[in-house]
Amino acid sequence: MLSGQTPLPDRLTILLDRIDAALAAAGERLATGFRDELIRALPALRTFAMSLCASAARADDLVQETLVRAWANRERFIPGTNFTAWTFTILRNQFYSEMRKARREVEDAESTHAAGLTAAPDQEHVVALGSVMNLIGTLPLPQRQALLLVGAEGFTYEEAAAQLGCQVGTVKSRISRARSFLVASLAQDASSLGFAGL
Repeated sequence: MLSGQTPLPDRLTILLDRIDAALAAAGERLATGFRDELIRALPALRTFAMSLCASAARADDLVQETLVRAWANRERFIPGTNFTAWTFTILRNQFYSEMRKARREVEDAESTHAAGLTAAPDQEHVVALGSVMNLIGTLPLPQRQALLLVGAEGFTYEEAAAQLGCQVGTVKSRISRARSFLVASLAQDASSLGFAGL
């Protein structure tokens, strides 16, 4: 882990240890640089996965699968291109594959029930943040992706457009619509969220 980064979940740390063992066994100097790129991309991958998934565990699984796929296809990466964008594409494609698979499966009734549970009254700030995250989760996927890439990850509009495979104007439009929806929804629910003056 690089200094200044948040600790990684144990499952991701174990996966990185396995990659290190494979490097040592193969003696690949070039692969070590690839591993370093993977580590640098982890925080952004994790944030992007969290924006797509409802749970941290599912997001970590998605990141883990992305790391495995990126490692298996490392020969396909073109040096000098945007490594983070390449791994984001792998993550996004994996997410879409999982979504298609999930549509064919029966929804778990317990997880649906658990999602509707409320927090204790003394955790109002947690409820407020949860409400904002829930609102972000209701955005159409293209709007949510654009908003989180620019707003949370710090991508420029141009970088986000390249990552999402669309025009810069489309990214700006998606972000504008997403922000308008969030502001209107928060203003409507301001009293229940504990925000005065929205």
